[in-house]
Amino acid sequence: MTIQAADAWSNAFVTALAGAGERVTLPRRAVARLVAARDGHFTAAQLMDDAEAVGEPIGRATIFRALDLFTNLGLVERVDLPDGNHAFVACEAVHHHHAICTRCARSTDIDDGALGEVLASLRLGAGFRVTAHRLEVFGLCADCGAAA
Repeated sequence: MTIQAADAWSNAFVTALAGAGERVTLPRRAVARLVAARDGHFTAAQLMDDAEAVGEPIGRATIFRALDLFTNLGLVERVDLPDGNHAFVACEAVHHHHAICTRCARSTDIDDGALGEVLASLRLGAGFRVTAHRLEVFGLCADCGAAA
């Protein structure tokens, strides 16, 4: 995440917490800083390693509780990785999907595009009413693809 994007995410974090009536505590701010410093997807274990590396005294439970809260507020999304594990990615609280590089972990937001047509077809053709959807695409980003 660029410095400008990290600042915007930090501002969104404070606004989302305050808007939800949640306290903006020092440990939550610390976890938010760790998330904002990440580029691409990350795991709770990686955040714990990051906290230790920068001398931030944050416990495992605090990180997990903060990630749960951030997920509920739409500040991060949980992504299911191809290997069966899951990770998180910082994002804006608007509906979108992710293209995730399997080599460098960089995440790119993608919009619905033609997916809206597929969902409409499903509704019209099968009478299926979609109440939610999520799309995660895995592969190599342009940089990793060029290096391969």
